[in-house]
Amino acid sequence: MTLLRLGEASWTDVRDHVDAGGTLAFLPFGALEQHGPHLPLSTDTLQCTAIAERLAEHYSALLLPPVCYGSTWDNAAFPGTVSLKPSTVAALCTDIVEAVWSFGVTTLVVVNGDYGNRAPVHAAAAALGGAGDVLVLDYPGLVEVGDAVKESPWAAPGLCHADELETSMVLAIEPSLVRPERYEAAYPQLPADFGTRPIPFDTLSPSGVFGDPRASTAEKGETIISFVVARSIEQIDSHRGWASGDRRHDPSV
Repeated sequence: MTLLRLGEASWTDVRDHVDAGGTLAFLPFGALEQHGPHLPLSTDTLQCTAIAERLAEHYSALLLPPVCYGSTWDNAAFPGTVSLKPSTVAALCTDIVEAVWSFGVTTLVVVNGDYGNRAPVHAAAAALGGAGDVLVLDYPGLVEVGDAVKESPWAAPGLCHADELETSMVLAIEPSLVRPERYEAAYPQLPADFGTRPIPFDTLSPSGVFGDPRASTAEKGETIISFVVARSIEQIDSHRGWASGDRRHDPSV
């Protein structure tokens, strides 16, 4: 078997793929939100789709078209950002999971591309059960590889938004959408409780940038993506072993 792109396949292609044992599927869950003046609004969707595609290739799995909208309330003040209610994100995730389960997929891996999606997508995954299996990935290993490749400091621990890390990833995926002439660094003074309560990003960074994109390269982006894919494969293999009752992958055993 090979990777099957659901949006390009016929229904008979999907039936045959599933009948041949292709019951693993990947769903990129992105967003449409500002990423500074130099990156496209589709940055999160581009990133999670690229990672999901590599994972689907590795497993010869089904690849669903990306969800291009998410819960991005913190960037809603920037023109072009389209934010969904968390309840909408959760309902959308639930409906998609149940739909793919209905035609034979047994495990759906959601590759989440935006922080605002985490709570509703994980809540939806936790509420689902019975008919199949769902795993949500939030870029495992991203901070680890970021620490290794970044030349610029983080705007806050683990915070990457239109910075060197994200810009490098887009340079590796779709360089024509990056505008280096607009690069600017921004290190806003963040409140002590940042990350614990809703704070509109425009009140912190008028440009929407958190960090410094100027040292970004496509080579760094490829390193970041490859590392996240490798860490994702580790999590998927561990999860599938646990879900099937094979505890050899369970670190608690």
